[in-house]
Parts: sequence; C-alpha cells; structure tokens
Amino acid sequence: MLLLNDLSLRRGVKLVLDHASVTLQPGEKIGLIGRNGAGKSSLFALLTGKLHADGGDVQMPPRWLQPGGMAEVAQEMPETDEGATDFVLAGDAVLALAQQRLAAAEAADDGHAIAEAHQAISDAGGFDARARAQAMLLGLGFRPEQLDAPVNSFSGGWRMRLQLARALMCPAELMLLDEPTNHLDLDALVWLEAWLKRYPGMLIVISHDREFLDAITQVTLHLDDAKLTRYGGNYSAFEEMRAERIAQQQASYAKQQERIAHLQKFIDRFKAKATKAKQAQSRVKALARMEKIAPVLTASDFQFEFREPASLPNPMLALSGLDCGYRSDEGRETTIVRGIERSVLAGQRIGILGANGQGKSTFVKTVAHELAPLAGTMTEGKGLAIGYFAQQELDLLSPADGPLMHLVRLARDVGPPAREQELRDFLGSFRFTGDMVTQAVGTMSGGEKARLVLAMLVWQRPNLLLLDEPTNHLDLTTREALSMALNDFEGTVMLVSHDRALLREVCDEFWLVAGGALKPFDGDLDDYQRWLLDQSREAAKAASEQSRRLREEATPAASRKEDRKAAAAARQARADEIKPLKKELTLADHKLGVLFAERDKLEASFADASLTPEQIAEAGKRLKAIGDQIEQLEGRWLELSTRIDELGAAP
Repeated sequence: MLLLNDLSLRRGVKLVLDHASVTLQPGEKIGLIGRNGAGKSSLFALLTGKLHADGGDVQMPPRWLQPGGMAEVAQEMPETDEGATDFVLAGDAVLALAQQRLAAAEAADDGHAIAEAHQAISDAGGFDARARAQAMLLGLGFRPEQLDAPVNSFSGGWRMRLQLARALMCPAELMLLDEPTNHLDLDALVWLEAWLKRYPGMLIVISHDREFLDAITQVTLHLDDAKLTRYGGNYSAFEEMRAERIAQQQASYAKQQERIAHLQKFIDRFKAKATKAKQAQSRVKALARMEKIAPVLTASDFQFEFREPASLPNPMLALSGLDCGYRSDEGRETTIVRGIERSVLAGQRIGILGANGQGKSTFVKTVAHELAPLAGTMTEGKGLAIGYFAQQELDLLSPADGPLMHLVRLARDVGPPAREQELRDFLGSFRFTGDMVTQAVGTMSGGEKARLVLAMLVWQRPNLLLLDEPTNHLDLTTREALSMALNDFEGTVMLVSHDRALLREVCDEFWLVAGGALKPFDGDLDDYQRWLLDQSREAAKAASEQSRRLREEATPAASRKEDRKAAAAARQARADEIKPLKKELTLADHKLGVLFAERDKLEASFADASLTPEQIAEAGKRLKAIGDQIEQLEGRWLELSTRIDELGAAP
C-alpha cells in the first residue's frame, strides 16, 4: 500500500501540495493527471526521495525502497558506448546485485556462496534475461541489427526509448512513468500498452494521451489546486465523475449562498431590536459556525483557431514518381520511400501511418521543402502556403528571446506584417500575457514552447498544414484545443502523430508508409492496430521458423526424428498441464472483473452527499475486504499466468 498522509510540498514560493492525502493499493494502475505545472513531476520526485515533504509523510512497504523495488525512467540522456542490450539489462537491479554476489563469491573461492549466488541469479530470471531485454527492445521499435549497437550511436529520441526499456526491465513493485509515450510511434505504443496491462505491480503514469490512459489505468489521481483527488476509473470515467462532482458542488454552493443571505437579512433587520436580539445573535453564531463551501473555480479552457486561408488551390499538390530520402555531403543518396503517386486536395484530412524508420517524417520533410526530392516531381498549386510543425521545432526556437521577439521576426521576414500591439494581442490569445511576452523561451516549459510554435504557425495563415508529432509537449486541454482548431480549419491537414484520439477526431483518411512505399490504407485506426499485431506475429513466426531450420541443419536426420518424437511428447504433456491452469485463470479473471466493478461502484458512491456515516463506514469495510480479495486473486492470477507462459514458451 502507498499512503500519502497530510502531505505538503513547496517548490520555491509555489505550493504544490497542500495537506494532500490519498491511499493507493498494490497492483493498481493509476493515471496521475493535472495541468502543466500543477506539480505532477514534483510528486514523482517526492516518491523517489529526490524531494522531501514540508509536512506530512509518505508510507510504503520498506522493500519498495530496496534495489529493484521501484522503477522510473531516467530523464538524462545516457552517454556510453555500452551495447543497447547490456544497457537495458543493467536496469534489472536485482539481477545485477546477484551477479555482483557471484563475482565476489568466485573471487573468494567460496563454494557455498557461489551456489547461493547462482540460485539468486536463477530466481531473478538471469538465464533468459538477455532474451527478455532484446524482446523488449524489438517491441519498442529497435531493429535486430541495433540490439548490440553502442548507446551513444542513437539519437536523443531513441536513447529515451532505451531508458524506458531499462526501466521496464526492473522487476519493480512500483513503477513511475512520466510521459512514456512522447518518443514512441503508434506500433511501439501498442506494444507498450500490452506490456503494461500484464505488469503485476503498482503503476503510476503521467500522460496526456487520453486513449493510452483509458487503455491502461483503472484509477485516476487528479492534482488540482495543490489537492489530490482519487477517482475510481480511467480518464473517460474521471471526466464524467468530475463533471458530476463540480455540478453537485456548484449546486451546494448556490444553496448555501441562499441560506447565508437569508440569515444575514434577518441579522441586519432585527439586530437593533431588543425583542429580536437573541434570535439575531443566534443567527450570527450559526453563520459563524457554518462551514463555507467554496465556489467552483476551474481553469478557463484554452481555445484558438487557424485564420482563414487567403486561397485554397485545388489540387494543392501533385506528386508523381516522387522518391524521398537523404543526400549526403558527398552526394551519396539513400532512398527511404519510392515512387509516390498521389494528389493532395483542398480540405483533405490525411493521417500518415507507419512504423518508426519507415519514412513518415522523411516524406513530410520533403513536402515541406526541408529535404529535396531524390527523383520525380512535386507540383504545387498556385498560392500554396505551407505551415510546418516539425518534431524538432522546439529546438529551433531562440532560447534567449521572448515570444514577442519571435513574432516580430516572423511578421517582418515571412508576414503578414503587423504593429507591436497587434502582436501582443495575438500572443495573449495563446496565453502569453504581461511579462511572459518578453520572458526568455529557454526558461519556458515544453508545453509553453509548443504553444508558441502553434502561435507562429497560425500567424502565417497556411492553407496546407504539415504536422509531425505536434502533441508531444501539449497537455490534454491544449490537445483538445488543437483538435477543435484543426476540425474548423478550412485548408488541408497532413498529420503524423501517435495520439490516437487526435488522429480519430481530425483525420478522415489514412496513408500508410511501409516497405519503401506510400499507399492509401483501407481502414481506420482499429484496423491499423490489428494490422500491426498481424505484422508482429508474422515477424515472430518467420524468426522462429528460421531458428528451427538452423537447428535442423546442424542436427543429423536420425537424431532429428527422435527429437521430433520427444518434442511431440513434451508438447502433449505441457498441453495436459496447461489445460486446468487456463480454466482456473479464466475463473480468476471473471472473479477479478466482478470485484473491480464492485470496487469502482463503491468508490464512486463516496461522492454521494446523502450517505449516512454508518453507510460510509460499511462501504469502507466492504472496500477493504474487496481489496484483500483482489490482492489474493491477483497473486494467484500472476502465478497461473507465469506458469502458463513458461509452459507455452518451452521448446
């Protein structure tokens, strides 16, 4: 159990947590949400001991504080020539400790200690750890030839994937993930979701990806106004419950204001009359005793819109025999996508799909004139105005200059021209007000920088928007504002994103970049996710078949026949053992589903103001009993799943 008890935390003059309390159960998967700057990452730093509370305390099982008990993704970029697989393996602190014990025992020539160390390595899964680490890397999008490449040979985004894999490798009972999807494409995101669903420990994840939170979490922890509020359910359920709670609080506040006004009116009218003085005084005391309900104060929603394009050429682009790729300084060409034959029409909403490295960004950069075509033609419609949001756009901002200076340069060099006051007013619509317009961009958060890039994009009045992962640093509110603005945009949109909610809400057709070609994808995002899983299964099947052929080639025919008989007998024995285990697992799944539903219903009932203290106490007792049952069932479920996986994975 993780218990935050009356917790207070300050960062400088800002109050991040104000007497916050919450209880989280082992095995729960929790989404930690709140506006950018609310203090979510500070709470993580508090849990890991990097920050210390100003008041209250954090209670957790002591073993969570031991090596391997807690896992998080390190934010610093690793600089090492260590191989990728070895770097990820080092994330398993329990295994690393066992290996250190073995080395020490061997150095001391202590036979008993050597045997114990070997047992500890076996218990830590040391004999298949390398295979598990490599499977994790492949799931996160690394190619087989990259598995042993030096860490410092990868770009920043890929190094962050290595840090994520290293954290997942740790057999922790508590995992803290801060925006784990930012550097992932859609296929790696699908893999991560499946992995986290199987993860047996407590997970607390900060994410601004609605669909990711809905798929992974069963509890939502809302950090708002320095308070923590627990909601039973995923993000969509949280939105519904919070809206209902706000409505109830607003109604209670209005009712109390009427009562206060009535009491005050009586006091004002009769306090000077001797015959009514006692009644007036009693009402003064009643007013003083009344616990005031605060009005509902929520952050105003952020909204913006793209300006009406000056023209809408149709077609906007005609691509004929287009080859996209890179040309080195020596003139050597590397083609990524070949022979593109497509037209881009006015008003289209196109989502660009494809695994990392297949050429999505290369294609978009070519259309944006960031890269020259290697072959073919790209014919632009008259009056085409491209607005390009690149993944690295935030890095191209001038750190020493403020938003106003960026807009002044843009209006002068690109247009349309404008007076300073007009630029200030425009920046105000993107929440850059007062001194913020001159604040150095280098001191701003990632979300503020992304808002500035969006503002600069809007100022240019494009009619074709090329957006390459525009949501990486945006919170949920700004993502929703971007979605609304894109839906109202009269021009054409081409969007590369791992944010499935944004793709679903904005795009009405998809193009797939795969196997060196760009073609229309016949289906929606659900079809694409199924296609990805099929591709993954086919790749695994091909790898297994190749491994089998290599083994057979190295084995004499007579021996192969005996091996096949023995393998068939072993498979049958495993199937006989697996059958009752699967039956018990299905029953445990069903029981857990019933218990989770009852727990969520009970948690939601605490928001009912009409409950009596006795009913609340009874619900609390039942909630504890359910928690105990869930813990016991989840332990058995994990044992069954592990055994079934072991039997199924055996050769």
